[in-house]
Amino acid sequence: MGLKEEFEEYAEKAKTLPENTTNEDKLILYGLFKQATVGPVNTSRPGIFNLREKAKWDAWKAVEGKSSEEAMNDYITKVKQLQEAAAATS
Repeated sequence: MGLKEEFEEYAEKAKTLPENTTNEDKLILYGLFKQATVGPVNTSRPGIFNLREKAKWDAWKAVEGKSSEEAMNDYITKVKQLQEAAAATS
């Protein structure tokens, strides 16, 4: 299985993470996903009153230097960690 296929598999698995997954972890996944699929940030930062979109933009900007492959690997690793943590608490 290639990296892209594994990434897509873990993107699906991320949708089944437990409800108690922290917003911080969700933002990390979001930033890595966007970096892997889109590349560097290509939009301007949302305004001060749009806190949710601004947090997502900041998470994406935080991983801007990573290559697509590096972001995919980090995303897969993070989903695995969250799955293991969820299994340990259930």
